[in-house]
Amino acid sequence: MSYSVGRDDSYSVGQVAGFAGVTVRTLHHYDDIGLLVPSERSHAGHRRYGDADLDRLQQILFYRELGFPLDEVAALLDDPETDPRAHLRRQHELLTARIEKLQKMAEAVEHAMEARTMGINLTPEERFEVFGDKDPEQYAEEAEQRWGGTEAYAESQRRAARYTKDDWKRLQAEVDAWSERYATLVTAGEDPTADAAMDLAEEHRLHIDRWFYECSYQMHTCLAEMYVSDERFKAFYDAMAPGLAEHLRDAILANASRHTSS
Repeated sequence: MSYSVGRDDSYSVGQVAGFAGVTVRTLHHYDDIGLLVPSERSHAGHRRYGDADLDRLQQILFYRELGFPLDEVAALLDDPETDPRAHLRRQHELLTARIEKLQKMAEAVEHAMEARTMGINLTPEERFEVFGDKDPEQYAEEAEQRWGGTEAYAESQRRAARYTKDDWKRLQAEVDAWSERYATLVTAGEDPTADAAMDLAEEHRLHIDRWFYECSYQMHTCLAEMYVSDERFKAFYDAMAPGLAEHLRDAILANASRHTSS
């Protein structure tokens, strides 16, 4: 690593954070784990990033947006067999597929917004158009097959049957607020065993407990494993922020241990 005195062709960590739309904390984390080590330091020891560093950061953020965990991003970027053009081709293919999916989702959301504005109740088929050709009712059937004989399933059905439109709006507002805060935490590189992550995991458990069925810590840990093993749940959580499903799983396990071991 070389030292600079603030040359015009190098940038401070704050400048790079502003360019890339990430936090300074995220850049510090990338440096700490060796994913993006700035090529220069000022004489005062401050990080300075050159053009090559910015190129690497762009690649990192592309892969993160596409859902790759940090260790896989590092392996891809440091593979001596892969040139930069290969990365761009791979990312272009993945992004094109993502764009097509997001366009379908945007159309479904617009349809739902129009329907809500006009007071029209969408059918189950219309609500789940975003999922393509899959049968929207198959999940309800599967849930009944897997958990239909349990008290938790019966209780969730009893509660849901009593909810009004306003109840569902409040429920969704809670989900949206929680999702935004958890995504921010993951993007900032917060460890899943940190208090902030475990507190949000506890909020997640209490939300289930309040709205659907009694959710013990044991039940919550079982759900956590399903969020990672079931691709549908994983896709739902990872859509909030890349890697969120596994991060949440780890935070839930840590939170359960925190409460049950004391």
